[in-house]
Amino acid sequence: MPAVDRRKQILQAAAQSFALFGYKATTMDQVAKIANVGKGTIYTFFTNKEELFDEILYSVILEMKELAETKIKRDHTFFEKLYRVLDALLEFRGDHDLFIKLSQEVRDVGTPKAREGLAKLERVILDYLEREIAYARDHGEIKPCDPQVVAVVMFKLYIALTSDFNQIREPLGKEEIHHYIRLFLADGLAESSSSSAVTT
Repeated sequence: MPAVDRRKQILQAAAQSFALFGYKATTMDQVAKIANVGKGTIYTFFTNKEELFDEILYSVILEMKELAETKIKRDHTFFEKLYRVLDALLEFRGDHDLFIKLSQEVRDVGTPKAREGLAKLERVILDYLEREIAYARDHGEIKPCDPQVVAVVMFKLYIALTSDFNQIREPLGKEEIHHYIRLFLADGLAESSSSSAVTT
């Protein structure tokens, strides 16, 4: 088997192992077994488990970036673009077991490398949001704001509505999620007649 195919085979096996067992519980022996190669073969391509993990994260991040870029349509409103990208990234996240396993590992064990990996993946989403918020602000689509602050609030709200909320009751539908994002971020909870009373 050519060296390039062998490397790809090892990466696929490692991705499967990290998705099944998480970062902490994955071993080079497991990766070798799944890849059906000797452990020594892995070391001809990768120095250690950390290097393997970083390479897999890099490929997932590239995939996420490409997905986000395909969803951007400049003729759409800010919120239409936002919904399209967040929905696509949520679907992407749901389809990638690595995301789910890392989230569980961070919550249950707090493995530093898993936390770092999850943070890198989330940073891609936040960077995209910041960029789009700045674009919308500069083009008068939204009020003047700090894109970084709004990006974090928006992302955390989306995670709360799509993931955290599922722990306490039946999941919200896509349209309901869009409604609440618009309610909290675009419209605001206060009635227009009472908003002036709040600020005085």
